[in-house]
Amino acid sequence: MLLSCFSTISFATESATPDVHVLAQEVDNHYNHLRTLQTEFVEIYKGAGMERTESGTLWLKKPGKMRWEYRSPREKLFLGDGKNAWFYVPGDQQARKTSMRNLDDLQSPLAFMLGKTKLQKELRGLSLAPDVPVSSPGDQILRGVPKALADRVRQVLLEITPERYISRIVIEQQDGSVTEYRFREQQENVAVDDQLFHFVPPSGVEVVAGDLGQ
Repeated sequence: MLLSCFSTISFATESATPDVHVLAQEVDNHYNHLRTLQTEFVEIYKGAGMERTESGTLWLKKPGKMRWEYRSPREKLFLGDGKNAWFYVPGDQQARKTSMRNLDDLQSPLAFMLGKTKLQKELRGLSLAPDVPVSSPGDQILRGVPKALADRVRQVLLEITPERYISRIVIEQQDGSVTEYRFREQQENVAVDDQLFHFVPPSGVEVVAGDLGQ
């Protein structure tokens, strides 16, 4: 009788733990059907003895378009139209521009939220991370190493909600620095005009080619 009860409890526990491949597929399926996404974000950077917290609104649109409007603690703009990317701080005399092919920075994991890649294909060693605290009860954490950034990134953590949203992305770099993105108020398939991803330099602002490091 005791053995029977133990087996029942053990089975229930195993059933409550999702298969990592099933979870990853469900997340892929969720984002593959999206055309656009609008969300509020908080970006937290820790490294080199400093910590920086910024926030604003992010728009994503297939294929490959993104617009980051930072509002706090200062305004700045990062956008990509699928071909080129720009970075501009209001009041500066220059805006920087580069090809999106050159972007191997930490915002590349957002390709998952654009439904452009598959988690199991892009993240080596994909697994559940029950040792990592979640932001909200019921969420689950996936961890893996981005194949394209393995020389720079030690691991990426993705917090997944029961609805299969990605609510948080944590990128831990080989140099010990950590960048975390938190997303809230996600709105899917909202109307987003392509002009939102078109950068028009303000009068007197020079556009120069170069690194878009923020």
